[in-house]
Amino acid sequence: MQTGTVATREEWLEARLALLAKEKAFSRARDELSELRRQLPWVRVEDYEFATQTGPRTLADLFDGRSQLVVQHYMFAPDWQDGCKSCSFWVDNLQGAIVHLQSRDVSYLVVSQAPLETLLRFKERMGWQMNWVSSAATNFSNDFHVWYTPEQIAVGDTFYNFTKGMHYGEHAPGFSVFAKDDAGDIYHTYSCYARGLDMLNGAYHVLDLVPKGRDEQDLPARMAWLKLHDEY
Repeated sequence: MQTGTVATREEWLEARLALLAKEKAFSRARDELSELRRQLPWVRVEDYEFATQTGPRTLADLFDGRSQLVVQHYMFAPDWQDGCKSCSFWVDNLQGAIVHLQSRDVSYLVVSQAPLETLLRFKERMGWQMNWVSSAATNFSNDFHVWYTPEQIAVGDTFYNFTKGMHYGEHAPGFSVFAKDDAGDIYHTYSCYARGLDMLNGAYHVLDLVPKGRDEQDLPARMAWLKLHDEY
């Protein structure tokens, strides 16, 4: 690794304080953006039924007694043997946070199109603890624009990251947030896709601190370096 600009401690401190001012401005801007995100209008959604480890459960059931639900749309096609390594990177990052999210009235789960038995087998291999359910029997993944039929792709009837005609294949990653009111009605409050997912990956934020950064600029594709955590 090549060294950066070498300076005295005093020169470093001067440069660091200048950067700190920009970091503080960014933090304030992020707080404002987060507030705008929370102010988005809510859209009432119909219930869906998923295959789960405890039998069929509705979206309402999956809140598990909490009023807020974060769903990770995980790319796992019915004929795949392994899950998406990039989606797995995000799941790895969130495992330790699940209990903390639950303490703040938030349930987190993962939804994929693959059959439940395939998902549970891979979950056991990865040693994950989150709830993972299959949406194969519903339109849930299609309605939230992370899975498309071959017919939709053929005619360009796709919609990803809020852009019509955009897609990266039959499956795509994302996160969606839902809320349940006191009457039991369910609302969609937020979704993010593509680079919008970066904020949910703590490992990427650590890499942003080190001299090499994410070090992805010379790779054939972003995250080409990534492996499932038991394959390094």
